[in-house]
Amino acid sequence: MRKICLLLALCLLSSLGTYAWERETIWPKGKMPDAQSHQIAAMTDEANAKGFKADKHRIAYLEWFDAPAKETRTGGCMILISGGSYQNCCDMKYIEQWRKRFTELGFQCVNFVYRTPRPVGLPIWQTAWEDGQRAVRMVRSEAKKRGFDPEKIGVVSMSAGSHLALLLAANSQTPAYTPIDKLDAIPCHINWAVVNAPAYVTTDGETGTAATRQGYGKDVKLSSLFKFDEKTCPMSLHHGGMDVYSPNGSTLIYRELRKRNIPAELHLYPNIGHRALGLERAVEFMRQMGFMGKPEPEVLLMSRYTSDDARREVTKEDVWPEGKTPDLQENQCQPYLEWHFPKELKTKAIQIIYSGGSYNRSKPDSFEVAPARRYLNEKGMTVVTLHYRTPRPAKESGLAKHTTAWQDLQRAIRIVRSKADSLGLDPNKIGIMGSSAGGHLTLMGTTSSLHQSYLPIDKIDKLPCNVQWGIGIYPAYALTDGMDNGNTSGGNDDDAVLVPEFTFDIKSAPMLFIHGDSDGYASMNSVKAWEKLRAMGIQSELHTLALRKHCFQKTASPGTGSYTFLDRIGEFLQPFMK
Repeated sequence: MRKICLLLALCLLSSLGTYAWERETIWPKGKMPDAQSHQIAAMTDEANAKGFKADKHRIAYLEWFDAPAKETRTGGCMILISGGSYQNCCDMKYIEQWRKRFTELGFQCVNFVYRTPRPVGLPIWQTAWEDGQRAVRMVRSEAKKRGFDPEKIGVVSMSAGSHLALLLAANSQTPAYTPIDKLDAIPCHINWAVVNAPAYVTTDGETGTAATRQGYGKDVKLSSLFKFDEKTCPMSLHHGGMDVYSPNGSTLIYRELRKRNIPAELHLYPNIGHRALGLERAVEFMRQMGFMGKPEPEVLLMSRYTSDDARREVTKEDVWPEGKTPDLQENQCQPYLEWHFPKELKTKAIQIIYSGGSYNRSKPDSFEVAPARRYLNEKGMTVVTLHYRTPRPAKESGLAKHTTAWQDLQRAIRIVRSKADSLGLDPNKIGIMGSSAGGHLTLMGTTSSLHQSYLPIDKIDKLPCNVQWGIGIYPAYALTDGMDNGNTSGGNDDDAVLVPEFTFDIKSAPMLFIHGDSDGYASMNSVKAWEKLRAMGIQSELHTLALRKHCFQKTASPGTGSYTFLDRIGEFLQPFMK
């Protein structure tokens, strides 16, 4: 092993920052396993520079960046891993972005540069995996000297680098090479991983191509390469819905982590291809997990959104004309709508919101409704809240738990559409949002609008009841292992499929899902609905939140995804609000 301290001019390695850093090769001379003469270890900007000498860059290395300021130090280290199809290490811009952000947050950062291009006669990942296990051991060996905890080592990665990160995260108990010295007695597990757009994860692309069938097909599975051993770490997975390296790879990884009760987050973005996404979501994950120190005390959501100052007026109306309520139940409340108009109208789009409550109660002024209503009124959007019929229909009626609520929702959408023009709003820009049972109701509204829930009673019922988007917050009852209660298998088993009341007709709308990873009404309710919509060509968005249970937003720690979740709603709505 040798160390080379490079004191370079400001212009050298400018793509990685403004100062020189310390490079450290990870293999002793002549001891690097599976050495191949065509491979180098260099970022592509350096490899393409005039005068580059390949023979001086054969050994994989670590590049240690400046230590964080003392007052910000978390005691953690972030290993940065570029992608490049295992053909090169090309993500200089991501390396710089990650270095800057995580150093600001108090992490020691180190760039790991592995051997490329792909080895000959070996799996495409073999030499990089060897380099990776050795690199983690070296990082851990230097923890004390560099001032971080050897059990607070994370990675952030992209593409092929994310495939490598998954090997480091899930396969640390499988030796990638034969030990060569005492350094190899040091454990090579990592403590968390931020995994962007992992390539080659599904069996239709595991040999080193894009997913030939987009990750779909009964015979397309998660690559068996990943062992998910006892040292597999928590992960935050980030993927674009249009990525040729299928986002289904990330949903399958997430499912395996859930099976093992390993905390994880999954962040899926619509209409985006192959790129790194959601860096601040990764930061929130790390903060929630305690990798940045103990999270701040949790704060009540209702205490943060108390003002109706952005509301101009509110009007109330019944959902049904007198004597015309279908399947009237004596035990149920009277359904009604409330229109909440913003002081300054900035969009013609309309958001309908309603609460959860197991279909046994509906609270239009609860923490599941009022903060979102106030948030959207502040953005200049008209909000309609729905108080649907509860409790559940009497058992002797023979009606499903959701039937009368679904009738109320279809009627409410038609009422809103019928009045939109006269109010200066757009009848073709209507979305629905609900939590828990209300999330199940949202899936009914977005996927089954061509399914008639009641007989027409007047001309309003001649209007369509489809919507242009839906927002499902921890939807319950969406899978067959939890049709009436929590999910008995966590939604992870193959036989836990979407319930039959969701018809996924041709009017199905794109959705945003936000779900706690530890919810008894499992986050797989959202994940499997997202997968189904994508299979239909409908691009949707999804965020799961590590360690968070049902009603994750009621109280939340600042700087976590449970605290900022309303901003995910605002971002998702932007295209619809134009």
